[in-house]
Amino acid sequence: MKVLLTRPQGRNQAMEEQLSQRDVAYLVTPLLAVIETNESMSHATLAHTDNLLFISTNAVDFAATKLNNSFPQHCRYFAVGQATADSLAHYNIQAISSPEESQDSEGLLSQPQLRDVDKQSFIIVRGLGGREMLAEQLALRGAKVNYWQVYQRVIPKLNAKQTIQQWQSFGIDTIVVTSGEILSNLVDLVPKELFAWLRACHIIVPSHRVELQAKAMGLSHITNANGANTQAILTSLAL
Repeated sequence: MKVLLTRPQGRNQAMEEQLSQRDVAYLVTPLLAVIETNESMSHATLAHTDNLLFISTNAVDFAATKLNNSFPQHCRYFAVGQATADSLAHYNIQAISSPEESQDSEGLLSQPQLRDVDKQSFIIVRGLGGREMLAEQLALRGAKVNYWQVYQRVIPKLNAKQTIQQWQSFGIDTIVVTSGEILSNLVDLVPKELFAWLRACHIIVPSHRVELQAKAMGLSHITNANGANTQAILTSLAL
């Protein structure tokens, strides 16, 4: 097994360490870059917010930068997935997160703490232009929801032919994809004449939603890790 890691720059270290310890060969090619937005959130708004809900590890880290690592103490915190909850734990924040068997937004919405949220206020901390489903569902349950979009995703500039050539000569047969956006960038990068090679690769995805997306794109050798955290991915790789 030779593994391709595709998370944004600086987000692959934990997997790199674990694969190195197990003598598994890997390459790192970030298929998504993440940059800070200039969107700010006033202290007054935060002070009057009941709940902060974080979509991703990037949401946590970019919010921490904007808040000078000083998170509000009065809020309840929610995290989509264990990796996001772990990021909040670095700042001594205990978040309610998605259950182990469903490490996504749908899983988080199933938690009992989000069943009765009538008249409660939420700020969803996310990247620019994310999914609307969480906000829509919370609003249906009577919550007042705002967004704080702390980062945006951009596609790294890559020479497609050169990049795929490097993957093939290295012998990549397993690709770890931790979001739908990374999956889209991967499929867009691979030229039509090399799609058969991509189809033969084992694609690790973080959720049922991204699994369906991969199937719709014509991929067939897919494993749903049920999470984007390191342990979930290692388990799906049988490591």
